[in-house]
Amino acid sequence: MVDSTAPTPALRTVRANDTLLWGMTNAERIRRIGVAQGLAAETDSDTDGGSGPVILANLAYAFDPVWIAHLKSRPGTVVTRTGVPVLAHVRDADERARMTAAMLGEAPLVTGLTVIAAEAEEGILNEALRKRERPFAELLTPPAVPAIERASYVGAYKGVTDLLTKYLWPEWALAITRVCARAGITPNQVTALGSVLCIVATVAFWYGWFWTGLATGLFFMVLDTVDGKLARCTITSSKLGNAWDHGVDLVHPPFWWWAWAAGCAPYGRALDDQMFWAVIGTMLFGYVAQRLIEGAFIVRFGMHIHVWERFDSWFRLTTARRNPNMVILFAGLVVMRPDWGIIGVAAWTAISLVVHLVRLVQAMVRKAKGETLVSWLA
Repeated sequence: MVDSTAPTPALRTVRANDTLLWGMTNAERIRRIGVAQGLAAETDSDTDGGSGPVILANLAYAFDPVWIAHLKSRPGTVVTRTGVPVLAHVRDADERARMTAAMLGEAPLVTGLTVIAAEAEEGILNEALRKRERPFAELLTPPAVPAIERASYVGAYKGVTDLLTKYLWPEWALAITRVCARAGITPNQVTALGSVLCIVATVAFWYGWFWTGLATGLFFMVLDTVDGKLARCTITSSKLGNAWDHGVDLVHPPFWWWAWAAGCAPYGRALDDQMFWAVIGTMLFGYVAQRLIEGAFIVRFGMHIHVWERFDSWFRLTTARRNPNMVILFAGLVVMRPDWGIIGVAAWTAISLVVHLVRLVQAMVRKAKGETLVSWLA
């Protein structure tokens, strides 16, 4: 049971494990998880007698950070894997001593605690995403590392997104994320490289070098996935990195579309003035308006518009965001008509705007009738 008044527990590891995960020891990974969750790390030099609440983490296992977030407000709860305690939020010195012995294999599982089996089908409710999921908790051995890293990566790939991010490059991004983690490359360094590539792609589009721009843009878009996944998998998220990544994501798309429209002239497929400004106006207005609708939906209903009903999640796969728009531009370039591509992007932006506006109005009407709106993923 959730206890919002419970004191914040400390975090302490039990056992030892030299197996590296994402290029770091399990002890270091758990320490980072604790810092991210606002938990103080307890060491052998602490002299409080071990009387306060603490979350014990069994270093023989690797687990999704969601488990720590789930347990820190649930004193008296233990997470097990095939009956072995992996994590436990113990309340006093007696529970601590008995649970430590259980994790070391020297005693049976402590009775009187709420037990959550990590392998249970029902999983747990992720309050942040308002959906049920089954976070991983696996025995950490060298042969198991690839599978655990994949589970960790997939766990960071939560949410509703577009077709390309969901289906085309998850494996590419996983391979690059592994290389970066083992080489000690930080998420901000990946974001920095991506920012440079984003600018290069913009310049290429402007001069009509569309294939060069698409190739550069594709690499940037993959790195745009990698930096966030690397931050989550290595527990190195930062306010700077988050603001930088999201800032680039928010600002650059209109510049790409404008550069592409301008680049049609040196390519030999110039838009006439009336069409050029109609395309630019439609895309800019549609881009800003859709962001405002999404923000209004979050403020009014406490969730993203794309997780409201199944249709909204389905529509997010192809809605007029950067990646789906790039597919339209690619299709136009294949038939050597980049002008058709940018006109197609403008048309799809207008259609997507209408869909989002209709969904916002529908939600407002249903709430006005007394209906409580909840995400279909909850």
